[in-house]
Amino acid sequence: MILYLVIPCYNEEEVLPLTAEAVRKKLEALIAAGKIAEESRVLFVDDGSKDGTWDILRKMTAENPLFSALKLSRNTGHQNALLAGLMTAKDHCDAVVSMDADLQDDINAIDGFLQKYEEGCDVVYGVRNRRDTDTRFKRTSAQAFYKFMAAMGVESVYNHADYRLMSRRAVEALSEYKEVNLFLRGIVPLIGYRSDYVYYDRKERAAGESKYPLKKMLSFAEDGITSFSVKPLRIISTFGIVIAGLSVFGLLYSLISKLTGNAVSGWTAIVASIWLLGGIQLLCIGVCGEYIGKIYSEVKGRPRFHVEQLLLRDGKAGGKPGEEETPSPPPFCLEASRRP
Repeated sequence: MILYLVIPCYNEEEVLPLTAEAVRKKLEALIAAGKIAEESRVLFVDDGSKDGTWDILRKMTAENPLFSALKLSRNTGHQNALLAGLMTAKDHCDAVVSMDADLQDDINAIDGFLQKYEEGCDVVYGVRNRRDTDTRFKRTSAQAFYKFMAAMGVESVYNHADYRLMSRRAVEALSEYKEVNLFLRGIVPLIGYRSDYVYYDRKERAAGESKYPLKKMLSFAEDGITSFSVKPLRIISTFGIVIAGLSVFGLLYSLISKLTGNAVSGWTAIVASIWLLGGIQLLCIGVCGEYIGKIYSEVKGRPRFHVEQLLLRDGKAGGKPGEEETPSPPPFCLEASRRP
């Protein structure tokens, strides 16, 4: 089988040499053991990096036939960069493993992925055993994220990021999902093919800084919820019914105060209720606005990414371990096509 590793990169010049060396050794070991074909590749996706990431990738692809590189025209975000790599790899491989460039995911879990794949699984999720290497804040916020997503009705795998194996037909199925607001952790379980889990221990980041600060994590959570669940809208409806019921008691209180001549004494309660209802209304309008904004983005149907350059040593899908394969042609460069 031909295996591709897809690794999105954004300003990863510090960790990239370490990552390249680790994945090179892993792929060479798997090829030597006959578990994957010689046409297997590592596809790095440069998500519009502003540092020397692309220069490093160009040099790596020129020096080692295992490495390929894809450059996007601008920074589109981790999920779009990952999708770009998957869509490029699917035409050249039998299965693809996606992973981050920081080496926090245990690369040796790939052996377990391949075993599950040979057993007939189309999707294999890499699940973290624990988060001891994370800070207390990140560990707590991550757990809260998964629990909140589950409460909102979003189907996802607990303690799973984007470290997974997908068969070619699973990636083909993924290509049929046309959402502009991507949340792959929610989309992949919707594919429905046979899946399983491989558990591993999370490591510390090898070098560089995390590309997911709190602001991006909150935005990621919002995309996941609004893209896969209408539960917030239902909560708003329930909220409205409850507030409408409470307003009846407020009306009765106002009438009693008027009839008993104590209208002035209720001024504080009235003002407080106005501020409360005003705040609730603004909150509800904001939630509705988020959904309308998502609809606006989806209706426009703009491209999720543009490929500026592709450096790829091609292989043919369908090979089996032990078969004699044709040599890979030299690397070639694909420039992004321009629309008229």
